[in-house]
Amino acid sequence: MKLIRFGVSGQERPGILLEDGTRLDVSAFGKDYNEAFFGSGGIARLRSWLEGHQADCPVVNSGVRLGPPLARPSKLVCVGLNYARHAAESGMAVPKEPVLFFKSTSAIVGPNDAVVIPKGSKKTDWEVELAVVIGKKATYVPKDRAMDHIAGYLLHNDYSERAFQIEREGQWCKGKGCDTFAPLGPFLATKDEIEDPNNLGLWLTLNGKKVQDSRTSDFIFKVEEVVSYISNFMTLLPGDVISTGTPSGVGMGFDPPRYLVPGDVVELGIEGLGSSKQTAKAHPHEN
Repeated sequence: MKLIRFGVSGQERPGILLEDGTRLDVSAFGKDYNEAFFGSGGIARLRSWLEGHQADCPVVNSGVRLGPPLARPSKLVCVGLNYARHAAESGMAVPKEPVLFFKSTSAIVGPNDAVVIPKGSKKTDWEVELAVVIGKKATYVPKDRAMDHIAGYLLHNDYSERAFQIEREGQWCKGKGCDTFAPLGPFLATKDEIEDPNNLGLWLTLNGKKVQDSRTSDFIFKVEEVVSYISNFMTLLPGDVISTGTPSGVGMGFDPPRYLVPGDVVELGIEGLGSSKQTAKAHPHEN
């Protein structure tokens, strides 16, 4: 099943995406895709509800905006440097343990919303990533049971402001949590839709030119390792999002580096998880 949310930003309603591309409004089910939904077997209950109600669900016009496919989670945890070639292009050693950082949940936007270059930014960068959505509370979960705690998967562009992230003192969060820096979707694919999350093709183009093209089989730390590892340091709640890192091909790795300017168009996708498109625009308060 593919879960979507649609409508005006901040007022999204829950829906599903059918195999033929039809979008259905499932508001009558009565639950948004949030922590309570995922933590109470919501996916299974929705699937059962649809058996008797799908024919009555209104069709959503294809022109209606898609929002993030889940309501704002309690946290968005990211894994850095999870592809060896990306670590090399970043000038950093391949990590012995997963490198963790947070993105602010206020950075989350819809898959095709504009990316706003932050005020004062000169080094806004792109990162296509596979994101994992937690379906069951996870604390000290062994690796061989980690997949039991996953609800599904989605596409994420981990936008990063490299000067804020690396050149300013402190942790990476300053360059990761800017508004619009976490477009999610277009849909959340439930776990049964993805046979092997550790072997998916993923790509990103800048103005039509492919700059990232890899597979999650190049992970240093696989999905189950990441979920288990993070659960040793914090409780993962239903609906929480884990982003698993980006392959090589980010702007920082170009010679010379190439960063976003207003008007640039970024498109990205992952096998089985659809594609998204963001157009860069200047911050409204930029001088």
